[in-house]
Amino acid sequence: MKQIIHLTGNTHRGSARLKHVLTALISGGTPDTNNDDYWSDDDEGIAWVVIGDMSTTALVRFTEKKVTESGLASKRLQVMPPGTLIYSMYASMGHVAELAIPATINQALLGFEFVEDVEPSFAKWWLRHLQPVLLAEASSNTQDNLNADKVKNLPFPAIDLASQVCIASFLDRETAGIDRLIAEKERMLALLDEKRSALISRVVTRGLDANAPLKSSGLEWLGKIPAHWGEPRAKGLFREVDIRTDTGEEKLLSLRMGKGLVPHEEVSDKDLEPSDVIGFKKIEPDQMVINRMRAASGLIAVATESGLVSPDYSVFEVADHELSIEYFLELFKTTLLQAVFRSSSKGLGTGEQGFLRLYTDSFLSIHFPYPPVHEQNAIAAFIQKERTEMLQMESLLIRSIELAKERRAALITAAVTGQIAMEEMK
Repeated sequence: MKQIIHLTGNTHRGSARLKHVLTALISGGTPDTNNDDYWSDDDEGIAWVVIGDMSTTALVRFTEKKVTESGLASKRLQVMPPGTLIYSMYASMGHVAELAIPATINQALLGFEFVEDVEPSFAKWWLRHLQPVLLAEASSNTQDNLNADKVKNLPFPAIDLASQVCIASFLDRETAGIDRLIAEKERMLALLDEKRSALISRVVTRGLDANAPLKSSGLEWLGKIPAHWGEPRAKGLFREVDIRTDTGEEKLLSLRMGKGLVPHEEVSDKDLEPSDVIGFKKIEPDQMVINRMRAASGLIAVATESGLVSPDYSVFEVADHELSIEYFLELFKTTLLQAVFRSSSKGLGTGEQGFLRLYTDSFLSIHFPYPPVHEQNAIAAFIQKERTEMLQMESLLIRSIELAKERRAALITAAVTGQIAMEEMK
């Protein structure tokens, strides 16, 4: 497999194609992943860039995997020097990044070597200007991949080297301020999410009265709780419901992260016929559904309609006990309870999830904090109010980030397409 595609070297400034300003287009590959001699776990290995290493950054400083000299030779991969621009043909299509380290690439990326009268940093900005157009075209054509021929034939403007340097310097300066603003707002978003999680964890385990006397719950993971709360096992609060369908004609529902129970087609591309779901579990409104393979990810919801769910789900209804199911849903989705569910799961899992399952007997044996029902309702209402306010703040932050990104994209386009006078950029 030839890794370096040598081009014509035509540097005619009236050219409208990228291939006329390149001396080489460097492609990559993947050494045999089953051959340990091709991969390195130490600092002596050669950085091997994949889309995940470069799709969210402008400067590639490290990679998840490294290859050995043998790995390089097996696919005739070229090691490119720092400063080389690399370009994504798949997934994050049209994304361009600069190498900060010597590295090689996989087959989803391309490396560019430019002729002498092209400033690489200008080329970087030009290619970033093109990315939204490429993404729009790919979306309309239901084709989200590029190839080397398409990339070679991308347009490239006829601009003298001095002007390229001026434009690149201008954009380096101006976008830096916008990037700082975006980064600050993204940090605020992250802090808001942390605040929301911490608030929910606190009130579902300590209540709304910060001055309430406390007692030891007797549970290491829970610590102290208000003195008037109980800590019953789940088996005193819930009972399993396992009624199977014999027709498969009911509506099939699935759990979706952050969305609760939704129509099955919203979470799976697999079409199921009625005969495929015979033996699935029936659910009714107000029954609780837990994905026992993903309970530790918060895949828990209360049904709002009748339907069917996978046999891999556990279905529970409230036992002969007074409780607020909304309170318990909030409790179950906290990071604290997700860790409890994980530690109570059984199976062959070696990773965070693996093949672990939260079986019914394990779930029903867990102790939970149990406030009086009027407090449960008050806690659930408080969380809903706070969540609504925080979501409004989050929405404003997201919109401001979108506007900043739009302004950044518009500035790049204006600069590289001659809409800003050169004198204004100096």
